Amino acid sequence: MYRIEKMNQKLLAPQVEEELMNYILHEPVRIGERIPNEYDLAQRFGVGRSTIRETVKSLVTKGILEVRRGSGTYVVSTSSTGDDPLGLARFTDKYKLALELFEVRLMLEPEIAALACEYATPEEKQELVQLCNETEELYLAGKNHTQKDIEFHTCIARCSRNRVVEQLLPIIQTAVVTFVNLTHRSLMEETIETHRAITDAIVRGDSVGGKCAMIMHLTYNRQMLMKLKDELVKEEGEGISDRERVSDQHHNTSDEFKDNRC
Repeated sequence: MYRIEKMNQKLLAPQVEEELMNYILHEPVRIGERIPNEYDLAQRFGVGRSTIRETVKSLVTKGILEVRRGSGTYVVSTSSTGDDPLGLARFTDKYKLALELFEVRLMLEPEIAALACEYATPEEKQELVQLCNETEELYLAGKNHTQKDIEFHTCIARCSRNRVVEQLLPIIQTAVVTFVNLTHRSLMEETIETHRAITDAIVRGDSVGGKCAMIMHLTYNRQMLMKLKDELVKEEGEGISDRERVSDQHHNTSDEFKDNRC
């Protein structure tokens, strides 16, 4: 268990911020869970409540925490500020941001997958199969698969042999992290199934199949976000947790899209 030492009152908010991040990472506090309230944090770190407010405000701006009126402050990401090359953490409406990222992904990734089917080498195909397997294993084991998911999509982009696409990788990587943080890895079956379909198409060299499989993958994800966003509006103020909402929506989304394949 991460041990928090008493801190000098004169320490500035950035130093407290570092300690709070260490607490989140080592306690650990999982994504979607609430952190102690302002008073308790001030007691834990031995600083004033105004310092805690500044610290929380900073982490909210960076997309790590989210303050929910009447409920508390929750962890929505564990990514460090260095993992935000596009500077998107400043956008506070994470659902809107995630949907906008999906608009960009739908413009790019189906065609990227089609190019990967055409240009991937035997070695790259083997690497993609391995990444697909590793992502699935982590998912089924209930472990955080985010990094492997990013590596999977990054591999596909590199297989496209388009140097400009490689420069756009931060968009795809940020989109994956944002989606996982909002949905708490709820689309397990759909992700495994569509990742496998994309991989199989690239291994076969089937450009149409790869493009179609990527569209299906992104469609599942986008529809989940749309449902969660709608439910968030309806349930605001009712005290229903994100985790409960995700669990319910997962079943609904799965049923709805089983017959709507590309």
